Parts: sequence; C-alpha cells; structure tokens
Amino acid sequence: MLEDSYKHKGMRNALVKEISSKGIKDERVLAAFLTVPRHYFFEKAFLEHAYQDKAFPIGEGQTISQPYTVAIMTELLKVQEGDKVLEIGTGSGYQACILEAMGAEVYTIEYNKVLYERALHFLPKIGYNPTILCGDGSEGVPQYAPYDKIIVTAGAPTVPSALIDQLKVGGVLIIPVGNRLSQKMIRIIKETETKLIKEEHHNFCFVPLLGKSGWK
Repeated sequence: MLEDSYKHKGMRNALVKEISSKGIKDERVLAAFLTVPRHYFFEKAFLEHAYQDKAFPIGEGQTISQPYTVAIMTELLKVQEGDKVLEIGTGSGYQACILEAMGAEVYTIEYNKVLYERALHFLPKIGYNPTILCGDGSEGVPQYAPYDKIIVTAGAPTVPSALIDQLKVGGVLIIPVGNRLSQKMIRIIKETETKLIKEEHHNFCFVPLLGKSGWK
C-alpha cells in the first residue's frame, strides 16, 4: 500500500484551504479532496507537484487536471450520496475517486487504451472501485444508462446528443464546450424529456474530447 503520512495530509489540507479561498464552498467536495491522496497519482520524484493547484502531465498527451478545475466541476455537478455518475475521460482516475469519495456510484470511460489499463489496475489498489470502461465516451455508455449526473473531463466542439439522452430527468451534465484552445464550462439540467436548462460558467482549457461526437 502506498504511504499517506502526516506530511501528505498536511499538504492536502493546505491545498483544500487554497481551493476554498478560490471560491469552492461545497463542504462535501472539500471533504473528498481531503480524503483522496492526490500524490498516489504521481511518481515519487514529483511529490512536490502533487498538492500544487496546477495540472500535471500523466503521459499519452494527457494531464491530471488542476485541483481547482476538478473541484469546480464537481461542485457544479451537485453530487448526492448514491448518485449514478458517468465520467467521460478517466485519465489518471483522480476525478473518479473524488466522485466515489462523495458516495457516488461511478462509471468512467477512457478513450486511450494505455490510460484505461493503468486506471483499471491502479484504482482498486488504492481502495477505489469505479466501473472502468474503454471506448468512445463521446457516445456515452448506453448499457448502464440512465445516469443522475454526467461529467465530461475533455473539451468538446458541441454537446453530444447521446449524453443528453442518457441523462435522467432532473439530471445534470457538466461539459466544457468550445474550440481546441478554450472552452466554456456548460451545466445542463434536464428539467423534462424535452426541456433543458443551460448555464454557462468559467472558461477553461481541456485536452480535446475524441470520438464520433468529439474531435475527430
């Protein structure tokens, strides 16, 4: 088992104070950040980077997202205990662990086979057991639908209709939409089968969502 020392917990506590000072107010989100050891997702040589509020490369042209970005998306998602949540873009697996720490039933899909295999073997080792799949997340995961919440951790050119279809009535979808350089964080609430409430939030820069309904 990987070490999670008082030093690590102290660094995590400082990170939580930092993201709280930037405007994250949801106590359950902050508690999840205190629970999940972010340094587990880093090689030992890069420990000092683990609790800085910045993104960091994880290979395959991908990054582990900046903690503040993970926190704001999670806060916008309004996760409740027992929610069935679909994550598009497993990446390192850190976001999936945050969602699981908040009591969600997590399904996560990764386009890149190397990152999928890594998460599949690594997350159970650190005590997290989301359902991890490999495939085109831009089309969602219809076999486990419908979902209470869907979170997309890659920048999309448009909102894929499949994700709206797989969302329960009353459900929430968080997705960054824009071009390859900058995206606007969108929250969609599915009020009825035919009525959507769409909100625009901050600008971000994510790696591109790949697949049929993403970037080709």
